[in-house]
Amino acid sequence: MITQDQLRDVIGSTAYDRDGDKIGKIGHVYFDDSTDQPKWLTVNTGFFGTSESFVPLQGAESTDGGSVTVAYDKSTIKDAPSVSEDGHLSPEDEERLYRHYGFDYDTSADFGGRHAERGTEGDGVFDDDRRTAVGHDTSGPNTDAAMTRSEERLNVGTESREAGRARLRKHVVTEQQQVTVPVSHEELRVEREPITDANRGDAYDGPAISEEEHEVTLRAERPVVSTETEAVERVRLGTETVRSEETVRGEVRKEEIEVDDDLTATDPTRGDRR
Repeated sequence: MITQDQLRDVIGSTAYDRDGDKIGKIGHVYFDDSTDQPKWLTVNTGFFGTSESFVPLQGAESTDGGSVTVAYDKSTIKDAPSVSEDGHLSPEDEERLYRHYGFDYDTSADFGGRHAERGTEGDGVFDDDRRTAVGHDTSGPNTDAAMTRSEERLNVGTESREAGRARLRKHVVTEQQQVTVPVSHEELRVEREPITDANRGDAYDGPAISEEEHEVTLRAERPVVSTETEAVERVRLGTETVRSEETVRGEVRKEEIEVDDDLTATDPTRGDRR
């Protein structure tokens, strides 16, 4: 049996019949007018869940997965008397439901039932002050005949961030260079010439016999090495933008809508269902 604490999770959960067949989503919990105890569940059935069937809460069990298993089979529930879902069950409505599910109906008792209205306090599923479950039919009378399907999409962009730094530094290195330099030097050479009329005067200028010496300075070139500094180039750091492509991945969620109906595969109006 579903307890009062478990009623928090009943609204909006999936109902299964006693054989394990899925029936539909639970829309409301109805309470007895006299005892204020939960007595009925409404389950969205039919094509796209547009019909709402009443099923007794008695014998229903809440599973660990959040679903509810009722004590009746799917066909019995879908064949239940059609009752206007206006927030309250009249004694006549409840009598028809009792007889359909095989209960004895005491006409002397003050039967009838109501579903808990959505309170302004509490969490929207359970009214903490009244200790009663409240419900909202998310796909039936309280909305239109369409269902909205949503899905997430990846939003991809770029951001600029620092990827690294570079610096220019200069330092002094010493290297050996070899250069060939042409040099010259003077060497001694003795020149002799005969006495001629042209040099005869110079030849007899001076004593006839004497001692004499002449001196000649010899010169030679040698390599001389020195350095000078000159500017050869200017170096600076710059940037350029290189375009490339990267593949990114992310997880997105999406909703899928399935049709749950009671049409058989042999229904001639449906064709071959696969």
